[in-house]
Amino acid sequence: MDLGIDRQALVPVVQQIVSAVAQWIRKDGVSPGTRLPSIRQVALDNLLSQSSVIEAFERMVAQGLLAPRQGSGFVVAQPPVSHEGHWYEGAERDWGAFADNPVGELKLGCGWLPDTWHESDDISYAIREVTRSDTAGLFNYSTPLGLPVLREQLLKHLTRVHIATSLDRILTTAGASHAQDLLIRTLLRAGDSVVVETPGYGNLYRQLAFQGVHLLEVPRTRGGPDLPALETLLQQHRPKCLFIHSLYHNPTGTSLGRAVAERLLELAHRDNFLIIEEDVYGDLQHASCTRLSALPHGDRVIYIASFSKTLSSALRVGYLCASAAIIAQLVSLKTLTGFGTSRFAEAVVAALLANGTYRKWVQRLRKRLRTEMTATLQVLEDEEWEVFAVPAGGMLLWARPAESELSRLQACARRLGVLLSPGALFSPTGEHSEWLRINVAYAADQRALALFRAMAPARSTSTILKTTIV
Repeated sequence: MDLGIDRQALVPVVQQIVSAVAQWIRKDGVSPGTRLPSIRQVALDNLLSQSSVIEAFERMVAQGLLAPRQGSGFVVAQPPVSHEGHWYEGAERDWGAFADNPVGELKLGCGWLPDTWHESDDISYAIREVTRSDTAGLFNYSTPLGLPVLREQLLKHLTRVHIATSLDRILTTAGASHAQDLLIRTLLRAGDSVVVETPGYGNLYRQLAFQGVHLLEVPRTRGGPDLPALETLLQQHRPKCLFIHSLYHNPTGTSLGRAVAERLLELAHRDNFLIIEEDVYGDLQHASCTRLSALPHGDRVIYIASFSKTLSSALRVGYLCASAAIIAQLVSLKTLTGFGTSRFAEAVVAALLANGTYRKWVQRLRKRLRTEMTATLQVLEDEEWEVFAVPAGGMLLWARPAESELSRLQACARRLGVLLSPGALFSPTGEHSEWLRINVAYAADQRALALFRAMAPARSTSTILKTTIV
């Protein structure tokens, strides 16, 4: 069994073993009960220590991929029976779902990392440390603003990305969606108008609509919101807020240009509106970038971030930064509706920040995503897909095939076992769109590659012969 271990990669060897075996099981459709080569044989074939292979196999047992067999090593585990299926973004609208394969599909357009990419040992270690050193965290509520030790780490983290704030202006939340919900219910009333980017984040649209807020759409360009269109909306409607992704916009992957950012702040002061800046993918930054919160803004910008996309969506730890007056209002609502956030989860994240584990993890993650982004862009170019923009980082692409008949695309994806996130999910009105959100962390899967090839324009016989000869 050749695992293709890269000893120069930033990804730990044990994690590479887990990813390679998981890909082998998935790609080759290996049947449950299939016996793996012995630990000794795997180690010899790949010039690895047996302890590394043992650790990887034990991790896969914990994940339900492998099962131990007395006297016969490890076998591929039987997938758990589930009548619930797996949730994915847009599942409630049944986009791209298919009844005959509810579990095991490739979520090509999801907004998070594959399970096999996560390095669970670091989180497990942090959990053990927290349970040993902070037993109160297992039983007590957190403080209204959030666990002080976490907020201290967040302050250091924000300082490194040039966002000036203070401890009393940082509020922890149960993820970015919770932060948005608190802001919407505190700052807005039914009938108020806000500006949202389109395409944009579907869950935000639904949160706003649920509160009876009127959505004004501004097109997202490669450098940020379309400024002339935005100025027209400001003159006609006097909205209260603008919701925006500055870095690695969801779903286009684009980032805010400096000139656009400065103009947005000028407009916010001139027309008296707040800017809600979401930055859930910002820690994936590996190039120069512009955050509105890092520029002088006179409390016109509220900053939202979380660790769900990079660390763990299960921990549900996010935060926001705002003026002291707004924080005071948010604390009251947070306490009223939930008695605060999870002290335990916040302690785990604080430990990962304090010991440098999180910083090292995102460094490895950026490098891996950069490699996958480059490879995916090349495949899409080869198959003549159109890409909206080449992102400076992150994990998302906005693309469409040259042959863009939606019914054919969906039928092909269904046949291959691929769940799509089509453009209609990212429109406030559900308007039809030929564009798709693609997560590059999933794009190297053989099912995704088959979809890209299948939707390429038909090539002439001469082109095919020429390609074959070359």
